[in-house]
Amino acid sequence: MSSDFEAYEQDFGTVTAEITNKIGRIPKLSGEEKTQLVLNVDKQLEEVRELLEQMDLEVREIPIQSRAMYNSRLKSYKQEMEKLEKDFKRSRIAYSDEVRNELLGDDASSSESQLIKLREERAHLLDNTEKLERSSRRLEAGYQIAVETEQVGQEILSNLHSDREKIQRARERLRETDANLGKSSRILTGMLRRIIQNRVLVFILGAIILLTIVLAIYFNLRGH
Repeated sequence: MSSDFEAYEQDFGTVTAEITNKIGRIPKLSGEEKTQLVLNVDKQLEEVRELLEQMDLEVREIPIQSRAMYNSRLKSYKQEMEKLEKDFKRSRIAYSDEVRNELLGDDASSSESQLIKLREERAHLLDNTEKLERSSRRLEAGYQIAVETEQVGQEILSNLHSDREKIQRARERLRETDANLGKSSRILTGMLRRIIQNRVLVFILGAIILLTIVLAIYFNLRGH
């Protein structure tokens, strides 16, 4: 898990360095080139947000004893991201004012107070937009966690169902074994009863034979 986090860190460093360089170039450009650069920076900032979300997910998988260090690093990256967004916002405001000045020409200089007010409103709108975007990303991350939790719950329920079936099959085998033991016990009891009966019969027959011999000897001696 830490190796994945470090890979995201490298990507973060590369992309943020490119963004910093491009933000510094925006005021120096004009026309279509400046417009394309603003769009490109906006796209890269979104890429950085996704990297931060991935790093956040990786930190949650890191063992607790090592998590504090990675949380600290992630926090510093988020602060760096906020600084980049503020720098880009100022650059976009300056860029928008420049475009407005180009469109208004000389009339722009006579309405400086209105431009200041519009700039403040624009900054406020940008702040709200960024807050909404961050809230949306947090909701998406929460939804993903909820989906993963639901999947884990379904797996647990599936395992419990499988274990229940195994227990039921074991109970059925136990009942069958108990029934077989009952049959065996009845068979052994019958065999034991017949053995006892046979021994009693043998004893009776032996007694009769012995009595017959004794009587024969008695009558034989009496005749002499």
